[in-house]
Amino acid sequence: MADFKKTKMETLLAFFVLSDGFCSAPFLLWLNETNLNRLIFMLQECCTLCSGSVQLSKLRLLCPVRSAAVQQSLMINSVWDAIKGVESMAALDCRLNSSQCSHLRHFLRKTLCFWHNIIKDRLSSDFEKVLTQLQWPIITPSQPVTPPANSLDLGGQLEGLLLQLLALQTSYPFVLCRSRNISYLLPSERSRPLICSSVPKDGLSCLQPEWYLTQVLKWMESSSAFMEEKIQPVFDRAGKTISAKVELCRGLVHLVQEKVASDAARMLYDDGLFCHLVEEVLQFEKDLRGRHSYPAPLPGLLHILLEDAFLQKWLAVERKMAVEKMDAMLSAEGAWTSQYKDISDMDELKAPECAETFMTLLQVITERYRALSSPSAQLRFFGLQKELVDDFRIRLTQVMKEESRCPLGLRYCAILNAVNYISTILRDWGDNVFFLQLQQAAISLGEQEVLGSLEMTEVGRLTSLEGSLFDGLLSLLDRLKGDMLGRLLHFLMRETSEKAQPYCQERWLSIPAPQDQSTMSLSSSACPMMLCVRDRLLNLHQVLSLSLFQLAWQGLAEKLDAFIYQEVILANHFSDGGAAQLQFDMTRNLFPLFGHYCRRPENFFKHVKEACIILCLRVGPAILLKEHLKQAGQEENAGSAESPLREFGVFCLSPSDVSILLNLKASLPGM
Repeated sequence: MADFKKTKMETLLAFFVLSDGFCSAPFLLWLNETNLNRLIFMLQECCTLCSGSVQLSKLRLLCPVRSAAVQQSLMINSVWDAIKGVESMAALDCRLNSSQCSHLRHFLRKTLCFWHNIIKDRLSSDFEKVLTQLQWPIITPSQPVTPPANSLDLGGQLEGLLLQLLALQTSYPFVLCRSRNISYLLPSERSRPLICSSVPKDGLSCLQPEWYLTQVLKWMESSSAFMEEKIQPVFDRAGKTISAKVELCRGLVHLVQEKVASDAARMLYDDGLFCHLVEEVLQFEKDLRGRHSYPAPLPGLLHILLEDAFLQKWLAVERKMAVEKMDAMLSAEGAWTSQYKDISDMDELKAPECAETFMTLLQVITERYRALSSPSAQLRFFGLQKELVDDFRIRLTQVMKEESRCPLGLRYCAILNAVNYISTILRDWGDNVFFLQLQQAAISLGEQEVLGSLEMTEVGRLTSLEGSLFDGLLSLLDRLKGDMLGRLLHFLMRETSEKAQPYCQERWLSIPAPQDQSTMSLSSSACPMMLCVRDRLLNLHQVLSLSLFQLAWQGLAEKLDAFIYQEVILANHFSDGGAAQLQFDMTRNLFPLFGHYCRRPENFFKHVKEACIILCLRVGPAILLKEHLKQAGQEENAGSAESPLREFGVFCLSPSDVSILLNLKASLPGM
């Protein structure tokens, strides 16, 4: 530290020795360590300012010199030298980037912009002349193109001019005076007047945007070969990793964006025109991305419709038109009939026409907003779809209540098919990749309109993909479907139980034993019930979808099993002949009615089947079983009681139920 102080002191003293007037005795007395540091700092600042002043003086001299060099190069038609002059001026601009000399920076950049525009206008003029001689652009695909005699020379001129334009554009990194990107160096800039001239002269171009959108797509297609054969090789030789065709499309799309934005603003208060514009923009976007392989990261036209005013209008129009279509489809003459009713292979779901039309409407809405780049906007359309599904469900419920007096009628069953069809399609959509991505977007964005008031556990199920965005709607639809099936089965059982009353009152004790009968046949009192069940099953099989019919016949079998067990078996006593007749009626007549729809229908009549087994036991095994069950009951040993029951094939009935059935056998002693 002492050496460092000594060095500073010696340096300062040596400087003052060389400077007259600073070696006086008062100054030396004033000099100490603190004042020494202050003096050193002041001297360093002076040196820096002096050095900067020298550099600025050099820059002030270089600007006019290099500007004059650019002017001289242009006067002798040396464009490459002029471009190099602009590049050297750009290097000076880079050196001044961190400088606080704002006036000098402004002067230099104005000079750069001035010469850049001069060179650009000159090259663009020559470029236009060469393109005109090459008969480009091709306005219509059928336009005859005759190669000019000097096509080779024109090709060389085109390449040279394009290379110079590329070099000029990339000569400096600043964009303050660059109003055009590389796509506008291509002939697409010439398309602005062509777009204006391609629409009718009556000023009604906004009524039919397809006029200019289709024309732009035609220009892209007709110019593709020229860009790939003439322009792309120049880009490749210049080391540019860009596609000439894509740049042409980008330039044309930019021009169309201005036109579409202008038209959309004028159509905000006309639903029909705005809807037509949206359809045309969507079709243009589809063709642009598909046929012309326009890269997804580059903006097309859809982002214009994502502006708040346009997006709200789009949603309002979608909602209005969807509601109008729902009114029309539900009031149509064939709303409740299936359009595939005569084609059995295609009519498995038996969806009525109104349900198919509604789901097609939702699918069309999905296809329209699927291409949007904003997940937030997509979720707003999804919210609209949920509203429409709920609205349609309410309408179906209202019609169902009107038809609930006749649940077996065609319209009631058609409504049930419609509910089932919609829930089936929504479940399939829940596993669709697009809606799964939308589900994750809703969770990450926290969209309350979509998630609603879900609990944390439900949100967790959505996050882990165990649930779907349609779960709330599916719950409501399943509730409606269950309610309608319940009404149908209730009506069916009421009708069947009325037909079964004679069978319930059959004199089972007086029926002779099977060996006393020549042949066994169906009980006459069971015929009305059997015919009713058969006819209703056939009718439901024809009018309900396969999945609904499965639920219906299984539900009917379950209710019939309980009804016969309660109202026929437990309400009567049976002789051996009566038990055999009951078993014959069930196994040879009732069960086979359901055998058309499953392999083992007896499994759906477990109570009746096992009750028939117990009632048909011979006297000896029945007495032994009864005593065993009585003893097991006294010992409270359920395991020992169930073991012999399994040997007889009884698995559903409990030991107490079997004891009750054994008491119904008239052939047992004590009866």
